Amino acid sequence: MRKKRVYKKFHQPDVVHGRVELGRFINYVMKDGKKSTAEKLVYAAFDKIKATTKEDPLVVFDRAMENTMPLLEVASKRVGGANYQVPREVRPERRFILALRWIIGAARAKKGKGMADKLAEEIIAASKNEGNAIKKKLDMHRMAEANRAFAHFAR
Repeated sequence: MRKKRVYKKFHQPDVVHGRVELGRFINYVMKDGKKSTAEKLVYAAFDKIKATTKEDPLVVFDRAMENTMPLLEVASKRVGGANYQVPREVRPERRFILALRWIIGAARAKKGKGMADKLAEEIIAASKNEGNAIKKKLDMHRMAEANRAFAHFAR
């Protein structure tokens, strides 16, 4: 039986800047379908980024996303009764969503401040190649590098 066809999703841009990746970021921040709350959080974080760095927040956001996107990941593959962590390149759509997930996860993991502050801090840190999201990316690259011997098992 054939696999079901996966159709490409068309994402809506955000309201203020008209950018699709920012719309996706807002959707990922959203909890329980409260999009207006997520928009307020992200735009408040962007205001804080502008106040802190004196730069355009979109440029800082783009730099943070670019720095956080992983190039390699490991996938588990069963060969002859043993599981191997096989390094492989990350597809562009997955690179983007992993970067989003890591930045938002790192912001949510922090304690003691409002979400807008935590999000702004994490985006600024990622744009400077620092912070927990970047640490996660480096850990993933280190794991892929350590398992390079199993690269010949890649599909």
